[in-house]
Amino acid sequence: MILIDGKAVATELKQQMKEQVASMERKPSLVAILVGNDGASETYVGHKERACAEIGFRSQVLRFAADTTQEQLLAEIDKLNNDKQVDGFIIQLPLPRHIDEQVIIDAIDPRKDVDGFHPVNVGRMVLGMEAFVSATPLGILELLKYYNIDTKGKNCVVIGRSNIVGRPISNLLSLKGWDCTVTVCHSRTKNLKEVCSQADILVAALGSAEFVTSDMVKDGAVVIDVGITRVASTQTKNGWKLLGDVKFDEVAPKCSYITPVPGGVGPMTIVSLMRNTLLAAKRK
Repeated sequence: MILIDGKAVATELKQQMKEQVASMERKPSLVAILVGNDGASETYVGHKERACAEIGFRSQVLRFAADTTQEQLLAEIDKLNNDKQVDGFIIQLPLPRHIDEQVIIDAIDPRKDVDGFHPVNVGRMVLGMEAFVSATPLGILELLKYYNIDTKGKNCVVIGRSNIVGRPISNLLSLKGWDCTVTVCHSRTKNLKEVCSQADILVAALGSAEFVTSDMVKDGAVVIDVGITRVASTQTKNGWKLLGDVKFDEVAPKCSYITPVPGGVGPMTIVSLMRNTLLAAKRK
């Protein structure tokens, strides 16, 4: 079993980007909009700020109160769309319930949509055209490529059909060049264990702690664990620990490759956002 070290790969990729940025006259600029006081969102935005500083990007976080109206947020997006100094920006999700997330995403200029959520970027991705690909799926592809994991003709099962991970990664892996035969599973899938046990590559992206057990994984499978759930723990100083969607201790011995949680896909999500921002700056 080989442990896929997302943290090490991300560090290497950030160094490569840092070298590119050092030779640029104008440093790439990334802005994050944070609405409300969600703890997980604050943590994630903090990671992005640190990554920008490491690579040499200019970054800014615009914070808004939880009662900010949809109209106010749309006005801010319009400003960023028209700000020539901003290469890319993201709206940290989730947003407060009174704001329609899709309306907000649709308002972003696709050329600055470094999260890859705008319908224009999603559509281009599905067609195999150049696009900003959402960060987590892009990070998964980078890990597969870095570890020279063969995907051509392999059976890939994706558990989860979210627009952020499940749907895009299933589309990407089916494109020419990756050439997987992809099955997407969800809450209504019948015989889920049987379907998963046929997978050469299993991507778990449903957000349910330790859902995937050893009887769902065949010997020699590649397992990519996207899930991350915070659970109470008496064994840590802070009183909690992070679990993935895969029951790691019992699944790992059966795998050829597996990502840990934390330290697997997570760091690659951040670095992929950075790569999209660098690409946006270069396109200018």
